[in-house]
Order: sequence, then structure tokens, then C-alpha cells
Amino acid sequence: MTSSTVADWADFATAEPALAAIVEARFGAYTHHTLATLRRDGSPRTSGLEVRFLGGELWLGMMPGSLKALDLRRDPRFALQANPGDGTGMGGGDVRIGGRAVEVEDAEARAAYVKEVEPPEPFHLFRTELTEVVRTCVEGDCLVVQVWQPGEPLRTVRRA
Repeated sequence: MTSSTVADWADFATAEPALAAIVEARFGAYTHHTLATLRRDGSPRTSGLEVRFLGGELWLGMMPGSLKALDLRRDPRFALQANPGDGTGMGGGDVRIGGRAVEVEDAEARAAYVKEVEPPEPFHLFRTELTEVVRTCVEGDCLVVQVWQPGEPLRTVRRA
């Protein structure tokens, strides 16, 4: 699904293939990442999560009845932070993705996911609609922040 304010992973990868490759590599470097959702009272909840990039989509799978899944059912907004890894090197930079999670009920889509991932069942499955992808890294003596939003050119800010 694409509009001026949301995009799927394939839209992002087409628009910014180099940045998409870096982001996928950062998420691929470790199994567990951090998902932020909104509790019923509006306060943030952070949880560990595994993610998958399959078929032009970024997928979020969760245990049945997990609080993060219930949060997303109530309010689909999320922020996803890649595991920074050991030490302070953060090869490839710090990356995060913001957007909305849409629960997948379609049996065919779920079956395709199960075939690829083999998750423990039952489970919640969400596909993502991206509203922002951000990469922060250090290049020489500069802090570099790259921000992509659907329908907008990639913005790069350098701070000395």
C-alpha cells in the first residue's frame, strides 16, 4: 500500500536502494531488536522482537496475546530500533523505522510466512506501513543523519 504518507518495504527499497541495503544489513546482523508501541494510557512500551524482510514487506511476528500485539491492535503506530550490537562501533550506523503495523488475517499470506519462517503457532502477524526510516552514523568528524519519508527526497544532515 502506497500513498504520500506511507509505503511498504518494497517502495522504500525502490526509492532508496543503498539506504535500504544498509538498514536490512543492520537488522540482519542480530536476531533481536527493540519495538516501541503505545500502551492503552499512551505511555511507551518497549519489547524485544524478531523481524523479517520477505516479499517486499517488513514483517513483525509475535506470540499470541502478547502485550505488544495487543498494543498494535489498539493503536498501530510503532518505532523499531535495530540492535546496536556489542560495543560502540555500530557498523553501518544506528537505524530505526517508524510506521504503522497492520495485522494479517489472510490465510494465504500467513501460510506463505509460515513456509518461510516456521514460527511457533499460534502467532500474531503484522505487515508494516513505513512513515519514516532514519540512519545515524559517524563519518570522519561528522555526525550524519539520513531521514527518508514516503514521497519525500532523502534528507541528509551533517553535524560537525
